[in-house]
Amino acid sequence: MEPNLTRPTKRSHAIPAHLQVLSVLGFLATGTFQREIGDRSGISQPSMSRILPAVLRGIIKLMPEYIQFPYGAQRQTEVMQGLSAVANMPGVIGAIDCTHRIKAPSGDAFAYINRKNFHSVNVQLICDAKCVLLNVVARWPGGTHDAFILRNCAVGTRLEDGAVRDGWLIGDRGYPLTPWLMTPLASPQTPQELSHHY
Repeated sequence: MEPNLTRPTKRSHAIPAHLQVLSVLGFLATGTFQREIGDRSGISQPSMSRILPAVLRGIIKLMPEYIQFPYGAQRQTEVMQGLSAVANMPGVIGAIDCTHRIKAPSGDAFAYINRKNFHSVNVQLICDAKCVLLNVVARWPGGTHDAFILRNCAVGTRLEDGAVRDGWLIGDRGYPLTPWLMTPLASPQTPQELSHHY
């Protein structure tokens, strides 16, 4: 990202690209005020405000290169092997769940109230055994159910259409059981079900 974040300045000390990225990531991760993150990084609030859009544009530009769902057979095999080694579950092409992040928005605030009664955006993440992101969907209000997000995203649509034949995602009870998505048994009864219940 450095070439996109280095720009001429009339001051003697430009903010290094790595400090810009780390400061913006800190801001995004904590949801705190720009001034607080800037103080921690030694950057003024106006400078934080200026670097934020540039870093976000850089992240968005690089996303397709680094965050890729494993539709190809070779990449699927790599992901399956990694998850099998970690969880002893063969055939798994990714682990899916959602997380909630945001402060209360100014408009349409009610839609952003999640099931735990605070404002958020429901962010869907799919990752591999090394927690490498394979897919990110971060556009739905916190009140949106996890299963709805999956049904209405490109990965969910492609998996439903048969894009992956010999593998599945693993998810929690917030998702339906499908031919390409394995979820826990609601009420395991037999010794086999109890031993394989995750």
